[in-house]
Amino acid sequence: MLTRRRWTATAAVLALLLAAAGASAPLRPAVLARAVAVAHAILAGQHGSTGPIPYSWGGGHGERPGPSPGTCRGYTGAIRPCPAATTVGLDCSGLARWVYHLAHGRDVLGPGNTDDHLRRLTRVPASRARPGDLVFYGEIGERRVRTHHVGVYIGDGRMINALRTGTEVRIDPITRVEDFAGYFRYR
Repeated sequence: MLTRRRWTATAAVLALLLAAAGASAPLRPAVLARAVAVAHAILAGQHGSTGPIPYSWGGGHGERPGPSPGTCRGYTGAIRPCPAATTVGLDCSGLARWVYHLAHGRDVLGPGNTDDHLRRLTRVPASRARPGDLVFYGEIGERRVRTHHVGVYIGDGRMINALRTGTEVRIDPITRVEDFAGYFRYR
């Protein structure tokens, strides 16, 4: 027979387990909705930015996610000389990293480029894609991953993304970039 103290402790543990189990189901949609809200807030110039955030090759890959000076190493853009080292902004994976950091409350994507981030995610069939998922572009095979762009899916065939040098964080149709590789989600 359980003593009153053991019963209370057992009931408390069971209540926590049930709450955790019940909370885990709606958590995913809530995080995805937060990712969309965060992406829209960044687009609107909120989250500490002073207005539109420019694309900057390598921007957003500092120790902490968020706008940062970019780099000219590996830059192949059309604008010359490379403006990245003097532009505080975000590249596409820097934007995705910052959005997911703010939505999840921690840096779930970590440093790196689109290939590195993709390895931390799970593919989602198009029929199950939801606003807040990430959309990737490039080649994704069983043995080879070579991506070149990522955006935050916001629904209706659109994404918020940092497209290329000379642009700002903006909304584009997901068909704007070639080589669509699929929808991905952090689990």
